[in-house]
Amino acid sequence: MILCENNGLAYYQFGLFTDQPQLAHGVFTRRGGVSPHPCEGLNLGFVPHDDSRNVQQNLNMAANTLGLNGLAFVGQVHGDQSLVIHAKDGYQPKTPDQVKKGFDGMITPDPGVTLLTKLADCQGVMLFDPETNVLAVVHSGWRGSVANILGKTVRRLATEFDVEPKRLLAGISPSLGPCCAEFVHFRDELPESFWDYRKGDLFDFWAISRDQLVDEGLDARNVEIGGICTKCSKEFFSYRREGVTGRFGLAAGVRE
Repeated sequence: MILCENNGLAYYQFGLFTDQPQLAHGVFTRRGGVSPHPCEGLNLGFVPHDDSRNVQQNLNMAANTLGLNGLAFVGQVHGDQSLVIHAKDGYQPKTPDQVKKGFDGMITPDPGVTLLTKLADCQGVMLFDPETNVLAVVHSGWRGSVANILGKTVRRLATEFDVEPKRLLAGISPSLGPCCAEFVHFRDELPESFWDYRKGDLFDFWAISRDQLVDEGLDARNVEIGGICTKCSKEFFSYRREGVTGRFGLAAGVRE
């Protein structure tokens, strides 16, 4: 990943997308922003321990830093459903009560729509088809991995938007790494198909997500893993490290 700095914010970009000039994207660290402790920095989540006015100011800063107009996001529930967002919808929630709930993925075929997923150890995964400019951004925690939200999203892109999986480029954000993804009760929580990805009670969810994408037809060379563990790196909000904390975000949009 490539570290960028602008407007007092720091964010990472996937090298895989750098030759797609129509696409703006970034995985924001917690640096900058106006939120106080325990969400100190660029908290992008409407969490109970931060004022929503701080969050909205942070959201505006993130959008402006990427040169994009507004952000679309959903009320994530660790499920496998995705919301299709069109430019004509004008969906850019400003307050918690405006957020559409029950989704963990977003898909847009339209330029001018910026998708944001909010994270604190879970994976943010972006999927982009350079031929059609169809874009998806997905929130995938361990429950989402079990439900295979990534595979289901790729299938929906193929069936509803004529996207060939072999064309897709995918980026997996900084998230809980194989060094820290401990699941003591994995026999009750995770399917046996995941057990090949473990060392003791530690699981490599980066590899799980990569393989779920490849199983749906993506070329492994077109899947970039961020490779930064959010529990280890204090650049990011981490539920496992901090408990009460904010949310960082992966934002992406096709320029108009």
